[in-house]
Amino acid sequence: MKTAIVETVFGKARGYEEKGVQIWKGIPYAKPPIGPLRFRPPELPEPWAGVKDCTQFGPIAWQPPVELMDFLGNPAENMDEDCLNLNIWTPGADGERRPVMVWIHGGAFANGAGSAPSYDGSAFAKNGDVVVVTINYRLGALGFLYLGEMGGEKYEASGNCGILDQIAALKWVKENIAAFGGDPDCVTIFGESAGAMSVAALLSSPAASGLFHKAILESGAANFTATPERAAKNARRILETLGLEKKDVAKLAEVPAKNLAEAVNSLPFMSLLPVTDGIVLPEHPERALENAAKDIPVLIGTNKDEYRLFTVFDPVWKRQDPKEMQDVFQKTFAKYWDALSAKITDPSAFTQELYDRIMTYFVFTGPALKLADTRAQTGEKVWMYQFDWESPVYNGTLKACHALEIPFVWHTLEQPGTENLTGNAPGRHALADRMHQAWIAFAQNGDPNCSLLPEWPPYNTRQRPAMIFGQDCRVEKDPHQAERALWGGLGE
Repeated sequence: MKTAIVETVFGKARGYEEKGVQIWKGIPYAKPPIGPLRFRPPELPEPWAGVKDCTQFGPIAWQPPVELMDFLGNPAENMDEDCLNLNIWTPGADGERRPVMVWIHGGAFANGAGSAPSYDGSAFAKNGDVVVVTINYRLGALGFLYLGEMGGEKYEASGNCGILDQIAALKWVKENIAAFGGDPDCVTIFGESAGAMSVAALLSSPAASGLFHKAILESGAANFTATPERAAKNARRILETLGLEKKDVAKLAEVPAKNLAEAVNSLPFMSLLPVTDGIVLPEHPERALENAAKDIPVLIGTNKDEYRLFTVFDPVWKRQDPKEMQDVFQKTFAKYWDALSAKITDPSAFTQELYDRIMTYFVFTGPALKLADTRAQTGEKVWMYQFDWESPVYNGTLKACHALEIPFVWHTLEQPGTENLTGNAPGRHALADRMHQAWIAFAQNGDPNCSLLPEWPPYNTRQRPAMIFGQDCRVEKDPHQAERALWGGLGE
C-alpha cells in the first residue's frame, strides 16, 4: 500500500493511496470530549509527535443499536466517547486548491457515522477533482442534552455540543485542508436528514460564519430545533431514567457513555435536537435565515416518498380496521386533528399511503419549501430538487423513500450493503451520474447546472421550479402544488 504523509497544524498524519485517490481516516479535530470536557464545547486537539497513523476509521459516537441503521449500512460499531475525528479523500495532497465538500451524516441526531460505506468520497475525488471530508460528532445525550437549566452557565451550550463539534471540524478544515489539496475559501457543507438539519443550523449560527461558502440540504430543513424549556424537560427525564435527581447534574460526568446513549430510548423518537439556546443558535433557524447566511448558494430537496422508510417496517400498519387506522392518525396529529379531520371525512381514507403522504409533506417537503421560499424572497440563490426514482426492493413498497438518494449523490451504488436499499435495477448508474455531477458542479460553481441535465433554473416563489430526478430528469414547475393545497399550513 502506497502511503501519503501530510503535515497538519497539530502534527504529521499518514494516509494511503488507493486507485488514484489519497485517503486519511480518523484524524482528530478536537480533544477527546471526556471527563471534564463531557457536555462542554470541543477544544483544540493536542499536538502529537512523530507520524500519526490515519489509515483506519476512528471510533464513532456512542449510539444505541437501531435495526434501520443496520439496514442502511450504518451499524453501531467501534463506538467510543473519543469520537471527534474526520476522514479525507483527495485527488492529491499536492498544493492545488480544489473545492472542498464537508459531509454531515444523518441519523436523527442519535445515530450514524461519517465512515458509512455510502459516504466513500473516492468517486467525488476522481470524478469531480474535489476534496471530500466526512466527520463524526457527538450524538444523543452526549451531543444534545441541554443542562443549562440545571447546571447553570457551565452547561449553557450543552444542548448544542454536536453542532459545536461540527463547527470545530469546519475550523479544522479551514486551517488544514490546503495541505490536502483543498481550497479553504471554497467549502460546501452538505448533509442528509439530521445532517441537513445541521446544515440549516450552521447557516443560521453566527459561530459558523465564514467557515463555508455553499450549502446542500438533502431531506432536512430548518424546522427541527428544541426550545430551552422543552430541552430542559427532556434532560430531567433522562436524569430520572438514570436514577438521578436535578441536583445530581454533576454526577452525569460519571455515568458510562453507553448508559447515557441508551437512556435516550426513554424519550420519544427524535426528542434531543439542537437547542435555540441564545448562544450557538440565537434564534430559531427558520427566523434567522431571513437575514443570515448572505451570499451563500443553497441546494435543497426531498424524496417523493420520504416517510415510506419509517412505515414499511412498522407493524402498526398491518392493522386493517379503519377505526384503528383513524386512531393512529388522531394520535399522531393530535394538535392538528380538527384541521385534518375537516379535510378527510371518509374513515376508509385513513390508510398507510395517506399517512405517508401527510408525514412526507409535514416533516420534509413543507419545511424544505419554506426554507427555499425564505431564501428566494431575500434575493439569495437557491435551487430545488425532488428525487422520484423508486427502489424495486421489497416488491417496490419503499418507493422513493428517505435516504434512497444518498448512494446516487455519492455514486457509491457498488458499496457493500447499498443494494439493500437500491436493488440492482438497470438505469440506476445513469441517474447516479447525473446527480453526482450536479452536486460536483454546485461545489465547484455554486450552481448545479451540468452537461448531463436539462437547464435547471434557480427557485422562485412564482413558478417554483424543481429538478425531478427519476427515470428521466426534467424540470417541473411547482411539483408540490397539490400537496401544498392539501396539507399546507397543517404544521404551522
